Order: sequence, then structure tokens, then C-alpha cells
Amino acid sequence: MIRKYYLHFFLLILFSQVAVGYVEKGKLAPGFDLVDSQGNVVSLEAYRGQMVVLEWTNHGCPFVVRHYETGNMQSTQKFAKNNNVVWFTIISSAPGTQGFVTSKQANELSLKREAFPSHVLIDKDGKVGKLYGAKTTPHMYVIDSKGVLQYQGAIDDAGGRGFMKKDLLNAKNYVKRALDELMSGKNVSISETRPYGCSVKYST
Repeated sequence: MIRKYYLHFFLLILFSQVAVGYVEKGKLAPGFDLVDSQGNVVSLEAYRGQMVVLEWTNHGCPFVVRHYETGNMQSTQKFAKNNNVVWFTIISSAPGTQGFVTSKQANELSLKREAFPSHVLIDKDGKVGKLYGAKTTPHMYVIDSKGVLQYQGAIDDAGGRGFMKKDLLNAKNYVKRALDELMSGKNVSISETRPYGCSVKYST
């Protein structure tokens, strides 16, 4: 099984070749409206006053699978939830590509994985993902209560070592660290890292 994961690592740790944007740290995070898996229109602007985490995901990506199998992603979600942080799980896989799901399938995944997102947002045309420059799954963003982007990049520093459960669970969690520093009134000490995972499966 480990060999299988490492094979996927070498084959899939690719960055999307689709042109994407870039959001600069310290600037206002771009606003967006997306329909969630319950059929509701969710606006980022509506959550101004609360910290927000954006998680780009693809349930078929081995990296994402490993983060959920070990409970690493759920642990980070729970930390956010316990501290009144809003969590958006965003799916930008285009129809017909790996990771695309219907709203019903998205809800089933959340239940199966015992995940804690505030909303699962469907971005099938990839507009929001490209707006933010999301390159991999997972790719994480932390937005402060003023709507300013404070962190973007990997969930942790495990990288390729993330396929080993021991290394993944002992990795430095950048998202938790950023949230903890913001809640303590500190500047985010590590504001950008290189994300690792599978390329986001945007439409061409």
C-alpha cells in the first residue's frame, strides 16, 4: 500500500497548467458566491468578522485521502470549529475529471469521512479556484476577521513524507499555527508555503 502511495506521489505531485491567479498576503481576499452542497448560495463577504479557512479538495487524490484517513484534516477542521472559525471545503474539479462530485455525493463524503466543514462549496467551472490561484489538493488559505489573507499554501510541512502516518501526524501544521497566532493577536509567522498534492482538475 505504501508503495502505491509513493507511486502516486511521483506521478501526481504536479501543479496545474491552467492559468490561475494569485492572492497576495496582507491583501483583501477576493469575494465570491458559490452554491454549497445543501443548495444554498454562500458568500464569503457574509462571514466578515470571522476568520475563514479555505480548503481545496479532491477526494480521489491520494494526498487528500491520506489526510482524511489519518484524521489530520478533520483534526484541523475541529480546531477551527472549536475556535469559531468558518471552514469552506471547495471542490473545483470539472465535470468528468477526478474529484468531481454531485451535491449528494459531497454530503455523503462529509459523513463518511466525519469531516467538519461549515460548507462544502461546488466550483465546477473553477472560477474561484483560479481566482485564488489554487494549484493543488489540498491547498489551504487562512483569512482573518477583516477579510485579509494571512496564509496560503500547504496544510503542513510533511510534503512527500505525508504518506507515512507517523510523519504526517508529527508534521508542523501551518493552518493551526496561523489560526493560533491570529487568535493571540500576533502576526502570522509563516504566511506562505509551497502546497503539495495533486493538481486541481480544472476545466480547460
